[in-house]
Amino acid sequence: MGASTACSAAEQLGAGAQEFLKALASPQRQQMLALFAGGIELTVGTVAERLGLAQPTASQHLALLRRGGLLTSRKDGKQVYYRFDTAAVEQSLTELQSYLRVCCPPEGAA
Repeated sequence: MGASTACSAAEQLGAGAQEFLKALASPQRQQMLALFAGGIELTVGTVAERLGLAQPTASQHLALLRRGGLLTSRKDGKQVYYRFDTAAVEQSLTELQSYLRVCCPPEGAA
């Protein structure tokens, strides 16, 4: 398959990887991810406060990051705690690498 050939339906990027890329597409969500460095857990309120966001806005961004497999959450009473989901991120990156190898192979790879 030539580099200019579009990927077939069987080679399309999976829904999980699409959500992963969508979650990373926002500079604000990228900034939000930095808050979770070191494996700490944060609530919506804490994230909103640290980034100067309204709580509903922070909640929407966190939901997209969770759907994209970048964060995981757990509920404790009324509080929801978010943390970085290393295993899911690694899985999405592996899927993305496989997709790119098939659809966009490096020069000279055949």
